[in-house]
Amino acid sequence: MRLLPIKDPERSWRNIKAQWKKDAEGVGEDFATFGGIAAFDALASKEGDNQGLYYLTDGERAHAVCQVRRLLMSKYPTPALRARFVNVSPVYDLGLAAIGDYAQMLVALFSGIVWLSRDALSASHIRFFLKSPGDSQFFTALQAATPLSPFSKFTIEGSLIECSLKEANAEPGAAKAAS
Repeated sequence: MRLLPIKDPERSWRNIKAQWKKDAEGVGEDFATFGGIAAFDALASKEGDNQGLYYLTDGERAHAVCQVRRLLMSKYPTPALRARFVNVSPVYDLGLAAIGDYAQMLVALFSGIVWLSRDALSASHIRFFLKSPGDSQFFTALQAATPLSPFSKFTIEGSLIECSLKEANAEPGAAKAAS
C-alpha cells in the first residue's frame, strides 16, 4: 500500500466517499452516520491547492485518509510531521475486514507517514494521532529500542504516537560503538 497526496481534494475526496458509501450501504449501513466524514468534507472544500490530505491505497481502493502537515512546534528543535483526522474505509469500521487486516492497514498508514518524513515532507519528529487509544496495541512493539529501529524515541500516550527519527545517514551500530 502507498500513502499518496490527494491532488484534487474536492474531486478525489468525492471519489473516495462514493466508494466508501457503496461499501457501507452494501451491508445496510447509513454512510451519513460515519464519524469524521464531515471533517474531511470541510478540509476538501477549503480554498487552496494543498490541505495536506493523503490517502492510503493499494492501487484499487482507498483504505484510509488523513491530514498530514509539516510544522514547527515549540517542543521540537526541528520540524515535525503531524498526522491527524485518520478516517478508515467502512470495510474496517463495520468489521468486514479481519482485525489483522485493520492492524496491517494502520501500520501501513504509519509507515507511509514515516516515509513522508524521510522524503517529501522532511521532518525529524512525528506526531501520529490514531483513531482511538485501543489502536495503540498495534504499535507497542515499536517502543522497544533496537539497533535497527529507525526511531531514537518512540512513545504512545492514549491515541497519540510521538517519535523522533534517528539521523538518516547514521549507521545502526554507530551510537552503540561510540559508548
